[in-house]
Amino acid sequence: MEYGNRYDISKKVSFIGLFLNVILSVIKVIVGFLFKSKALVADGFHSISDVASTAIVLFSIKISQQPPDEEHPYGHGKAESIGTKLLGIILIMTGFALAKSTVNNIISAKIDIPGQQVLWVAIISIVVKELLYQYTVRIGKKIESKALIADAHHHRSDAISSIAALIGAAGARMGYPILDPIAGLIVAIFIIKVGFEILLDAIDELMDAVPSQGKMQRIKKQVSDLENVIKVGDIKLRAYGPRLFVDLAVVVPDDLTVVEGHQVSVKVQDEIKKVHPSVKEVLVHIDPESVSEDK
Repeated sequence: MEYGNRYDISKKVSFIGLFLNVILSVIKVIVGFLFKSKALVADGFHSISDVASTAIVLFSIKISQQPPDEEHPYGHGKAESIGTKLLGIILIMTGFALAKSTVNNIISAKIDIPGQQVLWVAIISIVVKELLYQYTVRIGKKIESKALIADAHHHRSDAISSIAALIGAAGARMGYPILDPIAGLIVAIFIIKVGFEILLDAIDELMDAVPSQGKMQRIKKQVSDLENVIKVGDIKLRAYGPRLFVDLAVVVPDDLTVVEGHQVSVKVQDEIKKVHPSVKEVLVHIDPESVSEDK
């Protein structure tokens, strides 16, 4: 997929998410305050963090689609990882702030009975956020955007936090007022958990962790089946946003000429890129069989 088209698709998805999150966050915070639901207020601030995260995703994808230059020969794909990392940090900070506020309310015994309006707002939020998650994660996988997929999980976490708000408010109205602030605390803990998962995934990519063991094994099998390839030695994969860079060593017969060895190298590059469109560049190191056996 062309990176310009990829950004246009991401922008469309992000603006839809941005619009819905602004509306939901305003409604949830206002209704939560007016009708005394700590869980819904917490859920509303979670939606506000969604607005910030969507803006970060949109900006990071815009940067990542810029072509390579002298200072960034591998391109700007890592911008998506940085954006994803910031998203995780925002979630963690939001979760801790909400947890602190909720615990203070429980300790001070400032517990009110939420109004019925809280239930309807929570139900609407659950439906809207789950639909938004399904839409965003499907597009994110289609264009291979980790930042967009992370944003989708942020939408899912918001849907789950709305479920907690619904249970807490309903329980409080049934005679168990402590359930509303407890639900708010559960929401906060869940937000922190999701934030750490997203953050660790982004750190892995920034540290060039292997993006896909399965893809690496498929490439190794694919190259091993090519003519004049005796075996595939060391192979490494690095991810730069949606693009992959592959380094591998290929063992060939001793009697091949330099030209024939070069032809094997070109064939390996072409085959990998043909089968795996996300691969941007392939660096092939040719090893003669006798040298390989000595290693």
